[in-house]
Amino acid sequence: MSNRRRITAVALIALIAIGVMVWGLWPGEIWTGGVGGRMKLDLGGEVTMEFVEILPGEFMMGTDPTLRDIFWGGMPAAIQGYRRSLPDTYEWERPRHRVRITKPFWMGVTEVTQAQYEAVMGKNPSSFKGADNPVENVNWDNAVEFCRRLTEKDANSGVGAGLKPAPIFRLPTEAEWDYACRAGNPGEWCFGDNEAMLGSYAWCNANSGLATHPVGLKMPNAWGLYDMHGNVWEWCSDWFGDYPSGFVTDPTGPSSGSSRVLRGGSWNHNPRYARSSSRNRFTPTAADANYGFRVCMLARTE
Repeated sequence: MSNRRRITAVALIALIAIGVMVWGLWPGEIWTGGVGGRMKLDLGGEVTMEFVEILPGEFMMGTDPTLRDIFWGGMPAAIQGYRRSLPDTYEWERPRHRVRITKPFWMGVTEVTQAQYEAVMGKNPSSFKGADNPVENVNWDNAVEFCRRLTEKDANSGVGAGLKPAPIFRLPTEAEWDYACRAGNPGEWCFGDNEAMLGSYAWCNANSGLATHPVGLKMPNAWGLYDMHGNVWEWCSDWFGDYPSGFVTDPTGPSSGSSRVLRGGSWNHNPRYARSSSRNRFTPTAADANYGFRVCMLARTE
């Protein structure tokens, strides 16, 4: 390839990237939503669990490739292999698409702690022990069982939600998690695009000392949720799969699959994995010291 053709190719890539970035700021992009009240559940033994009400709204889910992603994607494999070890974005985070959440839901203010898990499940599988640390070494099946037992516990004894009939507890969908994490901010993190600020909001491999930490020590996002970035990856209810290309309402992911979605990054991972759009996945039976969860609460419709 001649030098002129190389220059033309690079210029074309740059124009495409600029177009992608401009599209991201297109007037049709809608960001709405907000929060309502707060509610605290009494799990017994002086253990509580707090929730914040997330109101319906619309947001942009996923990400677009950056100029650097597009440029390096067209480079020779020898160079690409080195650079792509830490891309700005990943293919499975695309395309960026509009999502509407039509119903309010209550999101756990923090990740489920070891004290909360033990109050419901009667055991603590965590590697990094601490009552206020997030529970980890839990697989997707364990997280779902926790939600089932919490629902049953509330229905039988009333753990303090004050909702009649008793509410349902479950894992958030990936869209609900993403919506709650961003809290109205279209940036790479809940606070914007300045990675230098991440240490104020998250425990990642750069500041964690390679261990989990008690929940709620860092700054919350604009909707009052803590540790949406870092500390432990959080299981979502969805099977992992490709994103839709158009506008969707209350998506719940593919109908089947082999891996479940995890979001948020962890104490053991690079800050790039803690971005609002970052996605991970593992089989439902996989348990690891990086994996935890937070709970979503909904009013029964019956």
